[in-house]
Amino acid sequence: MKHIYAFENIEDYEKYESIIDRFSERLAAFEQTMEKDYALNDKPKGVVWTSAELATSVLSEIPIPAYTNRDIIYISPDLEAWRTLFLTQLDGKDLPRIRKFYENYSENHLFTILAHELTHHSDLFPDEFDDERDDSIWFEEGMCEYLPRKLLLSNKEFDDITAVETELVEVFSEQYGSRSIDDFGSGSYVGSLSSIMFDYWRSFLAVKYLVEKRFENDIQAVFAEYHKWHEEGRKMPLTEYFQLDK
Repeated sequence: MKHIYAFENIEDYEKYESIIDRFSERLAAFEQTMEKDYALNDKPKGVVWTSAELATSVLSEIPIPAYTNRDIIYISPDLEAWRTLFLTQLDGKDLPRIRKFYENYSENHLFTILAHELTHHSDLFPDEFDDERDDSIWFEEGMCEYLPRKLLLSNKEFDDITAVETELVEVFSEQYGSRSIDDFGSGSYVGSLSSIMFDYWRSFLAVKYLVEKRFENDIQAVFAEYHKWHEEGRKMPLTEYFQLDK
């Protein structure tokens, strides 16, 4: 993949040069894992490294400074900007343990966001980038959260982010829990940041439950069942097919 730098001045590039170099090296190793085990056959052409401001106001209007399309991954390597963003999603709620987690959000956790974007390119997901992508997108988004975290984080780091997002789902369920997770994808970036992130949190937790509880840590078996649902014509919502409501 090509690495493209979209900063307004050389000083911004120099500020992030070292983390970009570290992430680029790690991304190459993660690519190999994805190619070997998770059908990463058509990789994006490049990664655009940019500032959080440019990612969310010039290159896109998506409020999260990491996203991908058929050809390009866009991401900000600005760790402080990500910490600020994740604190914003708390909507001022008194959550000291979670606030401390995001105030100290690590470079390792940030790398899983870049890996998340690459995971979208796996051929294990039958939806194409130019599809509407509003039919049970929770599975793809949840798996793109789960796989990099499971493969790249330590057990403690994985448990920490799981505990944080479990609590966040509990905290925000009264506000957002009435809508079905199957609706994730229809107007995904409409509303407050907490409303947007609520669907990511619970998608990750749903996939984690499927992999680790229902399918006894067999990720490929989860994908096989997902493909069966797709090949049979998606006759029911995916949550119903997986019996998540039970």
